[in-house]
Amino acid sequence: MIASLKGVLAASTADHAVIEVGGIGYLVWASTRTLEALGAAGNMVSVRTEMQVREDAITLFAFATVAEQDWFRLLTSVQGVGSRVALAILSILSPDDLRMAVMRGDKAMIARANGVGPKLAQRIANELKDKAGGIAGGGQLATADGASAAAPMAGHAGDAISALQNLGFRPADASRAVALAEEELGTAATLDALVRLALKKAAR
Repeated sequence: MIASLKGVLAASTADHAVIEVGGIGYLVWASTRTLEALGAAGNMVSVRTEMQVREDAITLFAFATVAEQDWFRLLTSVQGVGSRVALAILSILSPDDLRMAVMRGDKAMIARANGVGPKLAQRIANELKDKAGGIAGGGQLATADGASAAAPMAGHAGDAISALQNLGFRPADASRAVALAEEELGTAATLDALVRLALKKAAR
């Protein structure tokens, strides 16, 4: 399971990028939002990834923020929403905008994405309404020179989120608890300390 990648951006197109890690180029599909955050070729970048394994292919999807990855997982849990449609939605709407659209039942806003008709947009709003409030906002992608703005996934945060999910927490709840723990402990916290505090935060 490839959970994240950190390396040099070798190339970027309208719907995918190639990130070189240790001499190996990984092709990752991503939303327009994430691809824009990656910046120009040659940048040192770090992304969270989702890996899909099928009989005929192994595909990687990249995300600039935890919130975007959480929404990708939620969207693809809805019948009729494949990975490409989920990325199309995330290209049009930020995680915060998507959360508000779902909570308000604004199918017109969701249907702005390519491949999403009114019926599918309504299904997305109906099925995810009760889950939308649990996803925390996400920061922008980190680059080598620190030029990008907000807080990236750093330290052991990704591993801590995975640990909580393995214990049965929903992705949104795990992300929120780890974010709160990391805010209190700082990005230099050990994985053990981060997981312990995140468990306490999640239990409140």
